[in-house]
Amino acid sequence: MNIHEYQGKEILRKYGVAVPNGKVAFTVEEAVEAAKELGTQVTVVKAQIHAGGRGKAGGVKVAKNLDEVKEYASEILGKTLITHQTGPEGKEVKRLLIEEGCDIKKEYYVGLVLDRDSSRVVLMASEEGGTEIEEVAEKTPEKIFKESVDPAVGLQMYQARRIAFNINIPRELVGQAAKFMMSLYKAFTEKDCSIAEINPLVVTGDGKVMALDAKLNFDANSLYRQKDVLEYRDLDEEDAKEIEASKYDLSYISLDGKIGCMVNGAGLAMATMDIINYYGGEPANFLDVGGGATAEKVTEAFKIILSDQNVKGIFVNIFGGIMKCDIIAEGVVEATKQVGLEIPLVVRLEGTNVELGKQILKDSGLNITAAESMADGAQKIVSLVG
Repeated sequence: MNIHEYQGKEILRKYGVAVPNGKVAFTVEEAVEAAKELGTQVTVVKAQIHAGGRGKAGGVKVAKNLDEVKEYASEILGKTLITHQTGPEGKEVKRLLIEEGCDIKKEYYVGLVLDRDSSRVVLMASEEGGTEIEEVAEKTPEKIFKESVDPAVGLQMYQARRIAFNINIPRELVGQAAKFMMSLYKAFTEKDCSIAEINPLVVTGDGKVMALDAKLNFDANSLYRQKDVLEYRDLDEEDAKEIEASKYDLSYISLDGKIGCMVNGAGLAMATMDIINYYGGEPANFLDVGGGATAEKVTEAFKIILSDQNVKGIFVNIFGGIMKCDIIAEGVVEATKQVGLEIPLVVRLEGTNVELGKQILKDSGLNITAAESMADGAQKIVSLVG
């Protein structure tokens, strides 16, 4: 789950991570009032969307007086920002962070991520702050330094100090920077983050180490014990179909193709999308109904797939291990009747009670195309849609 920058800073502030003072604003009037309350000579007006690259897209402005705050707030609120992370459709700005300006002496990058290879948290840092870390990794990888964290003992002060020295933090501020990283790590672990990215981390003219920006992502599987984090969820930033899917415990991600997919198991879902691409089609979604799907869940999955106007055909690819093929078949038949399906539907079943499942589909009298294998199903749906 993603949250906004101002929300991330609220969390970090509670852990002693230094961040600029700021206030959220939903209207131009609130933005001006927030700037008055901050009372600083320079005020930063920042668009709040779940995407990076806001500055390059015109979503971050530096105002030198209240008139400029009003001007920039009017310009940014309601604007659709298109960045490298939003896709061509962009995201509409519905809230702003009004923040005090600071005297930036030098910018750095600091981030905590999960390393899937080692199954450990890794502290990464670079003196190339303000630049996308992917760009730094591509052009100057030698400027990225890493410390792998032993989960038994957590991030150690010597590791944080070594990172600070490696990225050339001024010697007199190394201790402060190390404490910053230790606090960031504590927030990362206690809040079940999957990413905690500070870009840029800045050293100010008056000798402070501060998070000028903050991006926190959270493990969705941990939200049952992170109720305060869940309250930060902004449904306006999420796809309506993905929100609906979450109500039924369905893993759904909207894509740009024409072939809707309903599969059980994340690995099989990925393979299904790959084989559709292989035969010249484009998947419209990733949808994993899980290992214990009921007929009701299958029906809701169909409805969600069909709510996408781009979908011109559906491929159901089920391997019945824990899940029984006859249950899936009943769900497919019920869903087809409820939604009045008028587009091609190809179903491939394999596993527990597969013959019974196939018989249910056959006896339904509905226009359902059976497939003998995943490849056969992919070829058939691509042909029918094409």
